[in-house]
Amino acid sequence: MLPFFENMFREYDEILGFVEDWQKVGRVETLTDVSHRSESYSIHAFSIGDPSPESQSLLFTGGIHGLERIGTQVALSFMEHLYARVSWDELLQEHLKRLRVTFIPLVNPVGMHHRTRSNGNGVDLMRNAPIDADLSHFGVGGHRLSRHLPWYRGNPEMTEAGMEIESQSLLKRVEREIQESSYLVALDLHSGFGWKDQIWFPWARSRDVFENAHQVVGLHKLLNRVMPNHVYRFEPQSLHYTTHGDLWDYAWIKHRNRNTFLPLTLEMGSWNWIKKNPLQLFSLLGPFNPIKPHRMKRAMRRHLPLLDFLMHATTSHQVWTETPISERQTAMDWWYQKP
Repeated sequence: MLPFFENMFREYDEILGFVEDWQKVGRVETLTDVSHRSESYSIHAFSIGDPSPESQSLLFTGGIHGLERIGTQVALSFMEHLYARVSWDELLQEHLKRLRVTFIPLVNPVGMHHRTRSNGNGVDLMRNAPIDADLSHFGVGGHRLSRHLPWYRGNPEMTEAGMEIESQSLLKRVEREIQESSYLVALDLHSGFGWKDQIWFPWARSRDVFENAHQVVGLHKLLNRVMPNHVYRFEPQSLHYTTHGDLWDYAWIKHRNRNTFLPLTLEMGSWNWIKKNPLQLFSLLGPFNPIKPHRMKRAMRRHLPLLDFLMHATTSHQVWTETPISERQTAMDWWYQKP
């Protein structure tokens, strides 16, 4: 793995390198093209497995924030893992007859190229949806003051049609996956917060109890049984902060009547990388990524078991989605104040 500073936009080169090879084992689509000044980039989706509407679907996304390159790298690493196995692994081939796995490894190519959290218009894509928080944390929760300030939400008269092209293309693909599968799990890969790797589930907009919290309890218990020594803290995002415009909250609310969708976020605990190498604080990318090559490799290894677990958990989603509603009390005990 090359150090970050040897090629500041190698992630996009890696994605382009995958386009031809991936078509030998799956499907590649261009969701949209993004232009900025004299530059133009494509946002690609790579899928593998059963394309039929009867299959389950697992979606991995990364690079929504341009500074968080490690999310895109983890997605690309797992793509390499599946690509290397699918030609000879008969068990994986059988698994993919029931499951479709889709990667959108880089949602914000302009931001990643220019080393900004936002896209080329100065908009934080994870604050861009037309949904307001009950009570947001000032600044980090999103605002409409100026695109020159971080966490800018975008168009003040927001509708879905007025969202940034990157946000729209992601939501359209999510909607398609929901319509063309029996169940969809999405994992969005982020970094830049906390000492511990965390798996977040809705809400980002509210401290209210998530409607399907009992199902999340079922998934959490399954993860604990299968990976009893895992490193993840599993909890609602709102325990840490609330935000306006969260894309995953918006997508879940829009499709809530289907009850066939669970969005998750992997927030990689980047503060540990800074603790081990304090000089990273003097780098624009340092607060969000492991700069040293051996720590980059460790991050690639560290999360592969989780992504593989989610493939199996999505295929057998009935095991945890049919968790009794009585487990809502367990969710209250674990994550929320008791009534």
